[in-house]
Amino acid sequence: MKYTIEKSASSPAYLQLYCQMRDDIINQVYPFGAKLPSKRLLADETGLSLITIEHTYALLCEEGYAESRERSGYYVSFHVGESFSAPAAFSPVLTCVATSSSSAHSLSYPLLARTIRKVLSDYGENILEKAPNGGVPVLREEIRKYLQRSRGITATAEQIFIGSGSEYLYGLIPALLGRDRIYAIESPSYHKIQQVYDSCDASVEMLPLTSDGIESTALRTTGASVLHITPYRSFPSGVSASATKRHEYLRWADTFDRYIIEDDYESEFSISSKPQETLFAHTAKGNVIYMNTFSQTIAPSLRVAYMVLPEHLIPVFRKKLGFYSCTVPTLEQYVLARLLADGDFERHINRVRRNKRKSMSETLI
Repeated sequence: MKYTIEKSASSPAYLQLYCQMRDDIINQVYPFGAKLPSKRLLADETGLSLITIEHTYALLCEEGYAESRERSGYYVSFHVGESFSAPAAFSPVLTCVATSSSSAHSLSYPLLARTIRKVLSDYGENILEKAPNGGVPVLREEIRKYLQRSRGITATAEQIFIGSGSEYLYGLIPALLGRDRIYAIESPSYHKIQQVYDSCDASVEMLPLTSDGIESTALRTTGASVLHITPYRSFPSGVSASATKRHEYLRWADTFDRYIIEDDYESEFSISSKPQETLFAHTAKGNVIYMNTFSQTIAPSLRVAYMVLPEHLIPVFRKKLGFYSCTVPTLEQYVLARLLADGDFERHINRVRRNKRKSMSETLI
């Protein structure tokens, strides 16, 4: 055990330690069920306070890599194996979580109005120009920077494509990857996912959910080569994939010519002290397509979504779909870019997350 903390790094100490311990757990330095170092031992080695160590362990537990046992310490709960993990008992009806009102998550109207006025003043008649096919460059660049600092996703602006809502982007996937494939989706799942794939004449296979993600036997035996998942709070079940399950998805995709569609809807509003890790950030195969939308985080009326393609799919996208015009008005794209650049978007996200944590604490009391 040798963990080092870089005092001058921009990343906080608890997060540096979390990343190092998480990697050791994934690489089985600490195998499933193993006891992790005590808080005092880690504090002595790293020079960090016990409070910082507790913050690290709390995050490892939130992400599903460790579990706390009363009067015993912390143990590895993340399981890596050549075979898929055993299924857990699950009832979608019992675990269904009520979805919060979209209006409760909406950006404040005065802020949105003020931002629109700024954009109109700064860009003038430029808002009347047609946006490039992939979206306005300034928005693609701001999304790139946002994903880098908040989601751990490293990508270029050229990998990001803007579209008018998630359903529109869903419809591009079969055209990009091929309609002759089988597309596996969660059961139950957001009904429009299947509707869009059906409308594209793509074959769909439903894979049952357990309490922590898709049932392992169904995943192992599926004939699909594309897996469309919503790892955070899949609708309508409310299931979030555990750390073990997310890595199981990545192992499934190790086979040649398999892809994962990571539909990261609403994950920004996780009450965890750190947003859930993305599969896109952890894949070594370049076979995860990341998708997200601003419709839930800003306002339901704002039909703007984006996807991040692996680099090798960019020329394929341009060849097959490059003739499509961007379907989002230029004004809306400039407004989103300004909200991201000025930090208003992230302040809004953090405010909603704080309110959700407070509300949950009051409910428990």
